[in-house]
Amino acid sequence: MNELKIPVAVLGATGSVGQRFVELLTDHPWFELVELAASDRSAGKKYSEAVNWIMQKQLPEKFANMIVKKCEPNLDAKIVFSGLDASAAGEIETAFAEAGYYVISNARNHRFDDDVPLMIPEVNHDHIELLKTQNYKGGIITNPNCSTIGLALALKPLHDAFGIEAVNVVTMQAISGAGYPGVASLDIIDNVVPFIGGEEKKMETEPLKILGKLSSGKIDFADFKISAQCNRVAVIDGHTECVQVKLKTKTSVEEIIKIWQNYKSLPQKLNLPSAPGNPIVYFNEEKYPQPKIHRNIEKGMAASVGRLREDSLFDFKFVVLSHNTIRGAAGGTILIAELMKAEGII
Repeated sequence: MNELKIPVAVLGATGSVGQRFVELLTDHPWFELVELAASDRSAGKKYSEAVNWIMQKQLPEKFANMIVKKCEPNLDAKIVFSGLDASAAGEIETAFAEAGYYVISNARNHRFDDDVPLMIPEVNHDHIELLKTQNYKGGIITNPNCSTIGLALALKPLHDAFGIEAVNVVTMQAISGAGYPGVASLDIIDNVVPFIGGEEKKMETEPLKILGKLSSGKIDFADFKISAQCNRVAVIDGHTECVQVKLKTKTSVEEIIKIWQNYKSLPQKLNLPSAPGNPIVYFNEEKYPQPKIHRNIEKGMAASVGRLREDSLFDFKFVVLSHNTIRGAAGGTILIAELMKAEGII
């Protein structure tokens, strides 16, 4: 291992999010992936034997020959990135935090714990202070739901500048968001599935914590309502969302676009390795953004926004697109770890 790099591990390494972690951590400038952990049926096998590799890049040999461990807190790492399913994540992540590891999780289990940050580094990096209120030897930070992240990135500059009264969002979510093997082909081809279990509740609640204010060691949630309808569509990667927003202060289309285009935050100022140069990319072309064309902008870490116009029921409406397994999962989680290193927490 490169002694200058921080040793990290991936929990749930054989799943689709786990594989994305492996891909993004290959040759990372700050982190060295030294341990892969998964279920008992995978433990003891070479990673290449345990995983059904579905990433486009070839599985690096150094990981292919790595022996998969059990998800137990005896791994030789300082940080564990959790791609575990929520059915197993809660107790396992707690055990790692109690043993002194920093757990950065994609699972929903700890997102609404009072002392756990629900973090998008460009949106609420100050919430990292909640780590100081935790009673673990290590700590837990959570990454939001993949559909929440694009929405919250687009709303943050509006909330800061004008205040938000209400949001309505309708999603068209990629099949990779369902994991592997995910949605059966006969259910999704030539079809739209207008239900994703638990998704609408996440979208209606998570942004309120993310956009809330840190005060006296706790989060005061943002005070506006969100209505969400979530649909699964036949797109491989990239969640598209049609958003309507009512603002507290009057403004114009031109002013909102200017604010989006100029938006930068702490990850950009710190020049973190995974941070997009522009966290929000606005398109004036009326047919953009589109997942097939724009999901990989800024290496999959930016929110692509377009079609901003006035709305007859709310004030404005627009379309936002984000890559659900990069920005919405593994990439966003790695960015949190980079922020922790830059802030001297790890």
